[in-house]
Amino acid sequence: MDHPSINPSRHPGYRTVFSVLITPSVYYALGLAILLVAVFVLLGRKRSVKRGDAVILAGCPDAGKTAILTSLAYRQTLPTHASMQTNTSLVALPSGHKTLRVIDVPGHPRIRNQLQDHLPNAKAVAFVVDASTVSRNGAAVAEHLHLIIHALTSLPPSRNTPSLIIVAHKSDLLKSTANASAEQLAINRVRTILERELEKRRASHANGVAIEGLGAEDVESEMGGLECTGSGEFKFAEWEGGEIAFIGTSVSVGKAALAAVDEKHSENDGLSSLREWLENLS
Repeated sequence: MDHPSINPSRHPGYRTVFSVLITPSVYYALGLAILLVAVFVLLGRKRSVKRGDAVILAGCPDAGKTAILTSLAYRQTLPTHASMQTNTSLVALPSGHKTLRVIDVPGHPRIRNQLQDHLPNAKAVAFVVDASTVSRNGAAVAEHLHLIIHALTSLPPSRNTPSLIIVAHKSDLLKSTANASAEQLAINRVRTILERELEKRRASHANGVAIEGLGAEDVESEMGGLECTGSGEFKFAEWEGGEIAFIGTSVSVGKAALAAVDEKHSENDGLSSLREWLENLS
């Protein structure tokens, strides 16, 4: 059965209802809702872009960054020298289904600030430390790490902060004991020395004492980012900037890597922990 259509012009009551429901304020509200949806969509896209898709290898000269990169990318480590330019390679992840862009930034004091150019695209920063020499040059290594921590904590709130991991490299040069592997000894040594040196820098800054940059020409008195919870003394586990992971690694120069991307890693592969971390990062 057909129902007759209602003509509002013949029924004043309906005209009143329509005029109440559809008013200029309703149009404004609809327009505002559409605008807000568009803004959220654009912000979501920008946030996904700012997340970053690269891993930065940073650290002092001769820490072993380039050797790590060539071993990860080409499954072979050749003799290297201190790099004076940035190197970038795609690294196949253990799953075999993804690749990750890894950027090796030179560690020389005059050009290490190139890290700032790549930080907007970084998903993570891997700070490489030579565990066999950190006892002698701990202050210089801590200064370099402080620069990176300051850069990370200075990022705007709209930018996702890249993850930070400290790689205690050349662990094969340390002798394992009955209670600890060479990798764990390397991690313990690097963590202890860097915490001591970074605490010196934090305390100097807190007391208003200028922090001199080792190997640099300026005084880094404005650098911060070392705040910790608890007593305030610098400890990686209590750093307010987030979690900092540690792993121990090593490479065999001149020898092909032992594990293929799609196979289980050999116990003798000194980069297996780093590969696993990169896989979880992706």
